[in-house]
Amino acid sequence: MCKTAKGTILLSGFSICLCMFLAACQGAKETTPAAKPEPAKGTVSYSMVHPLGLSADGAVIPKDNPLTVEKIKLGRRLYFEKRLSIDGTISCATCHIPEKGFSDEERFSTGVGGKKGDRHSPTVINRIYSAAQFWDGRAASLEDQALGPVQNPAEMGMPDMKVVVEKLQNDPVYVAEFKAAFPPDGAIVAENFGKAIASFERTILSGNSPYDRFMAGDKNAMSESAQRGMQIFNDEKKGNCETCHAGPNFTDENYNNIGVGMASKNPDMGRYKVTKLEGHQGAFKTPTMRDVGLRSPYLHDGSEETLEGVVAYYVKGGIKNKWLSPKMHPLKLTRQEEQDLVEFLKALSGQTTWYGKDQPH
Repeated sequence: MCKTAKGTILLSGFSICLCMFLAACQGAKETTPAAKPEPAKGTVSYSMVHPLGLSADGAVIPKDNPLTVEKIKLGRRLYFEKRLSIDGTISCATCHIPEKGFSDEERFSTGVGGKKGDRHSPTVINRIYSAAQFWDGRAASLEDQALGPVQNPAEMGMPDMKVVVEKLQNDPVYVAEFKAAFPPDGAIVAENFGKAIASFERTILSGNSPYDRFMAGDKNAMSESAQRGMQIFNDEKKGNCETCHAGPNFTDENYNNIGVGMASKNPDMGRYKVTKLEGHQGAFKTPTMRDVGLRSPYLHDGSEETLEGVVAYYVKGGIKNKWLSPKMHPLKLTRQEEQDLVEFLKALSGQTTWYGKDQPH
């Protein structure tokens, strides 16, 4: 999951976006498969452990790609594999850095040959709760998304998946790992490549934050300032952030125009590039607020360096444009209330876990 050339919006920070703008500016919500996927014979089913604040409810696991230890192990190896780039310098983890909230501290990540994209790298955290991927939702699944950055000329730069497949087929270690992950034939094909990386990415979870512990009954888990900020976050007459940053993952996974970048001569049209539907111009996916304190810079174009800057952007009501969400308007917050809101956002950073976290890569 690299940037937008890697692509997603992530209003990479915090969004008072308009979920009720669904009729014009948002696509239909993804649904979760009802039946529990079954692993292939000869593989070991992976038992997902959800940290405090998260649960299996809402998890999106395709029926044809159940989580197995073998696939996740292979996907982890592929995620950190720089040989998948044309010059051997870039991996998925280059732009989605574990220590940086699985995002990038650069405004636009650097790909092969020093090339740059035009959107900030979205986080990979808690992607198990989402179907469509990227800031503009152009990939229908994590499996589809995994195939994009490898072939993107500004990211990993491979000419096509055929070259990637041939490279893996010539590596005895990968041949053995594909055999274990996809029995009985162990086919090294683009589809299985995407399934493996997606399986690993679904293990990347963040929960057990000060907020989660506070909600679980530990009234000392959040500072008084953060507690006041939580009230502002939820108050429709104050921050009204909960409108779009909803649920346990603090996102409704919908798309909204909050004005970011719309003052430029040729603004990024976001979701409109995918759907070509009126009202989708300049709309980007609502990002999760989980671990947001680790993911500077913010917004889909990385234009704000700090959470204070993001809050100030919403306080002024965003940048006016023809397609601006009706719920984007100036907020009446005092300086103290702005700071309290920032403190609450920081309290959403918790314990991030993933398969093989303590192993070298």
